Amino acid sequence: MSSYNAPFEIHVHGQVPLRADASFDQLQEALKPLWKYAGARSLADGAASAYEEEPGIKFDVQEHLLQMCWTVRGDEDFRQSLDERCMSLNELAEQGAAIEVTFYDADFDEEEEEQGAESRDDFIMLFVGPTPAAIMQVQRDLLVQDVVNMMERHFDGAELGGVVAEIDKLFSQRFDALVNSLEIGKPPRGPGGSGSGHGGGGGRRPRHLH
Repeated sequence: MSSYNAPFEIHVHGQVPLRADASFDQLQEALKPLWKYAGARSLADGAASAYEEEPGIKFDVQEHLLQMCWTVRGDEDFRQSLDERCMSLNELAEQGAAIEVTFYDADFDEEEEEQGAESRDDFIMLFVGPTPAAIMQVQRDLLVQDVVNMMERHFDGAELGGVVAEIDKLFSQRFDALVNSLEIGKPPRGPGGSGSGHGGGGGRRPRHLH
């Protein structure tokens, strides 16, 4: 779509370990929803970010790694490409990985923030991986990290073993229930989804710095 007067700046950020036999052509096809959305004719043409200081989309052949720090100007319809992209990357991923997608309200300015207005910023966490188990492992690891970081303000890390065990129990139950579900790896939907949140209240999500 045209970037003219686009209501959002959409930032995609993450690293995905790829299979050793994954080729550039396969990756280009998997990421087609992204570069086509940017109006490009190929991955090479669309890999550059809207911001020069961001690395954009890079395929590290030696490390078998897809690296993304890429911004495109767009609208809510960008969300339509996310499910397709996750399914395509699942087939190329060697391990589970998390991908952050942040929608920054392009019309929101510092003056509005100082006045207490809320932006339309939004944040989605996507998960990809070769198997449901690999995807769920990444989800579990991120949740444990968040919970431990928060609770270590009040408790010693050695005291939190029971909390981690309960989290593991919850994920074991979820895996048993959802192992055959096509919903694994898709963005959480509806209120209360652990992978999404809305701007405002706690301030705007900071951009990644390089």
